[in-house]
Amino acid sequence: MGKIEVFEPALCCATGVCGEDVDQSLVTFSADMDYVASRGGDIARYNLASEPQAFAGNEAVKAFLHVSGSPGLPLILVDGVTAMTGRYPDRAQLAAWAGLDVPAGAGLGITEANASEGGCCGGDASSCC
Repeated sequence: MGKIEVFEPALCCATGVCGEDVDQSLVTFSADMDYVASRGGDIARYNLASEPQAFAGNEAVKAFLHVSGSPGLPLILVDGVTAMTGRYPDRAQLAAWAGLDVPAGAGLGITEANASEGGCCGGDASSCC
């Protein structure tokens, strides 16, 4: 099972899900993190504003910040190795990194086409790409 560490830019609170204008990606990521943690995944989240020592005490994070600065965050490490930068992973990625079973269709952007509506063709097979 991999240890996942998420190093985030300075947010207004621990999760960034606060205030009047909440970023939907932070809401989704918080739910995905809770999903992984509730299934035994080893995952930790660090906010630059409230936990600067976590950033200062990690050589990989310090090196990343030296090159990219805080605009390059979030930085996701899996077992100390950079797995992703600049965006949040989806539920399927987190689950896979944590060594959990990946939920069917999670994070793949796959949805079932409604046959009564003709799927992607909208009922007109001649207009399909």
